Amino acid sequence: MTKLSVNINKVATIRNARGGNIPDVVKVAIDCEKFGADGITVHPRPDERHIRAKDVYDLRYKLVTEFNIEGYPTRKFLDMVTTIRPTQVTLVPDAPDAITSNAGWNTKENLKMLTEIIDELTEVGIRSSIFVDPSLEMVEYAAKTGADRIELYTEPYATEYSKHKEIAVKPFVEAAKLAKKLGLGVNAGHDLSLENLQYLYHNIPWLDEVSIGHALISDALYLGLEKTIAAYKNCLKPIEK
Repeated sequence: MTKLSVNINKVATIRNARGGNIPDVVKVAIDCEKFGADGITVHPRPDERHIRAKDVYDLRYKLVTEFNIEGYPTRKFLDMVTTIRPTQVTLVPDAPDAITSNAGWNTKENLKMLTEIIDELTEVGIRSSIFVDPSLEMVEYAAKTGADRIELYTEPYATEYSKHKEIAVKPFVEAAKLAKKLGLGVNAGHDLSLENLQYLYHNIPWLDEVSIGHALISDALYLGLEKTIAAYKNCLKPIEK
């Protein structure tokens, strides 16, 4: 069964717009779990414009499902995650001023650095994932780092889905097949939605996890959080034969 990890960055964005603690990020995370989410994802950035370091530490002992922390591996970030020891750390090649993640790692050019970081995470028992584009070469070099998983950057798939979904999904299927062959787990995330998630899952049913934030939180404004999580989980049900 593919797990649904809810990215709560957007909840923190709303809170930060007014100050104070409404909405309560920790409470929302706990409610997401209660409503069926299999994990919680956060992506703290240096300017703390949404998730703050304090949020990450506050969530540490409150979550009962998987905790996935995404981010660029600065020394400060690595010190935080090796202290907190979440279930998974997803390494993302974001510039400090990036609005959102917009590309995967060049795992070939960054092989040495990524390998050293993966070794550090492995040493303290943290599952590692590397954010990559659906490139066979990038998947191959991700495997060389010793990472446990890759996370496929699915924005190109989401963009092209409404135009020609068969063409849109093809490179992701090929990348996921190679990852599986190389012994890598496969996650996916970025711009996945109720519109395009099920088709991706049906084409890559061995996905370990999808991480979804912006679309899910936006849908929750209309449907409510509990119904929205149920709807996304429904997209990840195996095809009945």
